[in-house]
Order: sequence, then structure tokens, then C-alpha cells
Amino acid sequence: MAYNALDAFKMTGHNVVITGGAQNIGAGIARALSSVGAKVLIADLNGDKAKETAASIQGETGQECHGMKCDVTSLDDINAVVATAAKTFGGISTLVNNVGWGGRHEDPTAITEEDFVKSYKLNTISAYRMSMACLPHLLQSKNATITNSGSFSSATPAYDILAYGTAKAALNQMMVSIAHMLAKKVRVNSVLIGTVMTEGYGDAGIDPAMQEKLKHPDNLIGRSGSPEDIANAMLWLCSPASSWVSGQIINVHGGGNVVRLFGK
Repeated sequence: MAYNALDAFKMTGHNVVITGGAQNIGAGIARALSSVGAKVLIADLNGDKAKETAASIQGETGQECHGMKCDVTSLDDINAVVATAAKTFGGISTLVNNVGWGGRHEDPTAITEEDFVKSYKLNTISAYRMSMACLPHLLQSKNATITNSGSFSSATPAYDILAYGTAKAALNQMMVSIAHMLAKKVRVNSVLIGTVMTEGYGDAGIDPAMQEKLKHPDNLIGRSGSPEDIANAMLWLCSPASSWVSGQIINVHGGGNVVRLFGK
């Protein structure tokens, strides 16, 4: 049989749980994994939207895809998702911790303790809890992976979204540590996502004028990202194609800003 490098990207026989997958980047990731043969369960705070997106993806790809409501800050909800996925698919081989959100601070010098704690619970602790809940099933699977949606704001100064950026920075350290803890058993990687224009930017308090500016960033590629850009990177990390990759934090952000020693 002729060698085909694309075969390594196929995920037939893999069972996926993805959080925050009802729309935007998460839906793009769910669609990409389903398109190469994976069975997918979308867990999202908007349960109706999760089911709608799952039905759409199943119609497109012909692969089994389900959606259910999940508040990732609730351990009961997390356990319900894991139990449902394991029962429906017969196991879990792939976890994508995609959920995350952070609003813009009007006054970064007056962020409340409550805001910091809420951000940490949503962006960091939820990924830990979901990972540990899935772990017994991951340990029984081939090419078991945990892949996380991080943020470029975790690795660069970002004071207007300070609570979010610091929570995502904690996610980086936590997931690299988990990769070492699970060495030889489960591969763990993260994608630091740059500017991908979605409805979330409006929800975070960024006005239309700034959103328009963000669509044309001064990065090496010259454009903002799309959900498909992130989904393709996630597919590589989740699939057997990256079977020698673990404990890595990978930037997918258009190459970052152009650096000019003497200015423009």
C-alpha cells in the first residue's frame, strides 16, 4: 500500500470531548476532528447551541456527534459529561479543553479579587478538573491526548485583560506539569491562540472600531486568524501525526508582531 502522510491525521476510532465547542473556535475544532473520523461530544454552557452545532457537524461529516449542556465550573456537570461520553462512545481518547473567556477591564488598577478568582476557576481550574475526570478513560486509550486552548495574552503584557491573561498563564504551567506527570501515558499540549475575530470580542467589551483594527494586525502573516487556523493546529496535536509531541506550548498567532529595529 502506498504511503500517505495524511493517514496519520485520521482519527477513526477516537472519542473526543471538547468544552466550549458550540460555536466559534470550539465549533471549528469539533468540525475538524469529526471530519477525519472522530466521534465528538460537545460540552457547552449553551446546551441548545451545542446540540444544534453537533447535529450540523454530524450532517456534514457523517460521524457521530452529540451536544450537551455543561458549566465547566461545576464538578457535577463535568462528571455528567464524562459519564455520558464514556457510555455513548465506549471510552474517551481525546480531550480538548477549549472553554475560556475574559472581559476587558475599564480600570486595570482596580480589578476585584472576585474577578481574579472567577477567571481562574473558568480558565484554569475547569481544565484541571475535566482532565482529571477524563483521565481514567484516557489511560485506557491509544494516542490519548489532552489539548488546551491557551491564549497569546498569557505570554505577553496584556493589562487590559489582566485577570484572563494571568489565568491562562497559570494554565500553561499547569498543563506542562501534567504532561510530565503523565509522561508515556497521555500526551498534553497547548495552543496559544492569537487574535481570531469572533462574537466573543464584542462580548468582552471591545468596540467595533477596535475590532476592525484587530482584523488587520501587524503580524508576520498580515491578517487575523480564523477558527479553521486553530482547528488545523489542534487536529495535528490530537491526531497520531504528532505522536512524538508532548509538553509543548505552541503559538498560533500569525507569527506575532513584526519587529523593526529602526521603526517603520
